Amino acid sequence: MVSDEQRRVLDPERDTAALKALTHPLRIRLLGMLRQDGPATASELADRTGESSASTSYHLRVLAKYAFIAEAEHRDGRERRWKAVHTVTSWSNEAMESSAAGRAYVGLARRRQIDHLDASLTRHEADLAEGRLEREWVEPSGINDYLLRLTPESLVELWEVIARTLDELTARDEHDPRARRVAFVAAGLPLAAPLPTDGHTDDHAHTGGADHTDAPDGADRAESGAPRDPGGTR
Repeated sequence: MVSDEQRRVLDPERDTAALKALTHPLRIRLLGMLRQDGPATASELADRTGESSASTSYHLRVLAKYAFIAEAEHRDGRERRWKAVHTVTSWSNEAMESSAAGRAYVGLARRRQIDHLDASLTRHEADLAEGRLEREWVEPSGINDYLLRLTPESLVELWEVIARTLDELTARDEHDPRARRVAFVAAGLPLAAPLPTDGHTDDHAHTGGADHTDAPDGADRAESGAPRDPGGTR
């Protein structure tokens, strides 16, 4: 369970300047890297992102100005090290819809989540191919995509069930030496019905390209820097 101290709740009225500052792809990426991989210097983050040290240093200072990150313990006196202040960013989708800055941030954050999924898949495949992951991880790994018919209340309930299950599983596995960080991405995106062309649509169908597995996935709630919505995200 993520405590209140570990959660940054964004309010579009109170945090207008902070939202505008965070509506920048590199800043979201830097915040995510600090959450996922721990404290780092501007130079270290520049190496990982392909940006200049001057650029990462500037964007880190902006994140620090709005209390998303803070100075960490230094290994030496030559360069600042930065750490994420919170492990989770959360918000109300309804509240975010009320401001242009809120809408812009949510859209950007969601696309950053997609980028994180793509990067995680690439890393997962390389870790398996190069022997950094045990073969026991082959079977439970996967990506599912379903097209469901749900009411708004059922979609809210689904998010609650997922969050509760993640908390239970991560608490159970916290001290198990076999546990690994798992990038877990879930999406619930309602879609308006298309105009029928043949008088028939199958909204219940599972999309054919899915990598489907019946095995449950675990998750490290602090692993991903991408925000989680609705109601908050890693």
